[in-house]
Amino acid sequence: MKYDYLIVGSGLFGSIFAYEMNKIGKKCIVIEKRNHIGGNIYTSKEENINVHKYGAHIFHTSDKKVWEYINEFTEFNNFINSPVAIYEDKMYNLPFNMNTFYQMWGTKTPAEAIAKIEEQKAEANITEPKNLEEQAISLVGPDIYTKLIKGYTEKQWGKDCTELPAFIIKRLPVRLTFDNNYFNDRYQGIPLDGYTTVIEQMLDGLEVKLNTDFFEDREKWENIADKIVFTGMIDQFYDYQFGRLEYRGLKFETETLDMENYQGNAVINYTERKIPYTRIIEHKHFEGSDSPKTIVTKEYPAQWNPGDEAYYPVNNDENNEIYTKYEELASQEEKIIFGGRLGTYKYYDMWKIIDEALNCVEKEKELIE
Repeated sequence: MKYDYLIVGSGLFGSIFAYEMNKIGKKCIVIEKRNHIGGNIYTSKEENINVHKYGAHIFHTSDKKVWEYINEFTEFNNFINSPVAIYEDKMYNLPFNMNTFYQMWGTKTPAEAIAKIEEQKAEANITEPKNLEEQAISLVGPDIYTKLIKGYTEKQWGKDCTELPAFIIKRLPVRLTFDNNYFNDRYQGIPLDGYTTVIEQMLDGLEVKLNTDFFEDREKWENIADKIVFTGMIDQFYDYQFGRLEYRGLKFETETLDMENYQGNAVINYTERKIPYTRIIEHKHFEGSDSPKTIVTKEYPAQWNPGDEAYYPVNNDENNEIYTKYEELASQEEKIIFGGRLGTYKYYDMWKIIDEALNCVEKEKELIE
């Protein structure tokens, strides 16, 4: 074998694995089917603005080990995600907090807000929710559900909320403070130089082949290294023998505007179903970029079809049952390691991908020793 490890995919998981194994002298090669490294966290510098090419990626974690690890590669700013939602031309702060409740009902105290929510829940009188709509109303009442959850969720899943299972929403956090910080995590921010520079450092000195699809010459790639780290779709790896897993797609419409400031916020959600996009991202607000122009991206959820880019798994009962069969096959592999969102069919945040990659590296080092 020419290499110790073939890494399929240059996203966070694959790049961390390659970086750590390279550090201990293992020979790695990384192949990437796109024309750039970094997977979905890829950023490109345009008009002095780091553009998040595949949607907003805001790093957040409460895991100090993960935070310190990623900070070895870059310096982060102190960006705090405070999205705004628009419903029928009215604006509401997210997550659901005292600002939201004042905008919706004019309530000024936590007691007033709680009373209003409880009054609406009592009127709805849903004791055994049969679907996502009933579950959401039973948790926060019809006003919040209709204006801030219903349309957005239906666009994300491509289905009516009455057709979606209740378990998708286990809880809906209600924040009884005037706090627009979307995440509760201790550490938050955006890399000052963009995410691509992080991956560039991880892969520095390694052999990387872009525009290279593992499946177009599978026999060659399966025989080039002692082990394979695979971060693509696990069902595709196994030739869909238990059936296809379901994914959701995304489409992005990016535009450079001849103005300094388009919407005044990094992320604005559009929660009506009749508006086809879920949010507009204004990239310069992630970093306070100095530019006479601005770049905005409309993000459209899309039905996923074979051959499309898969962005996230649809973890309902039916798909999880199919995945369990693939997972059983994967557990018997001695030369294949599956990682990342698509390789493990889990909707991981960035911090969790890093944590999983580092845990995988430690297990592999134990085997080597």
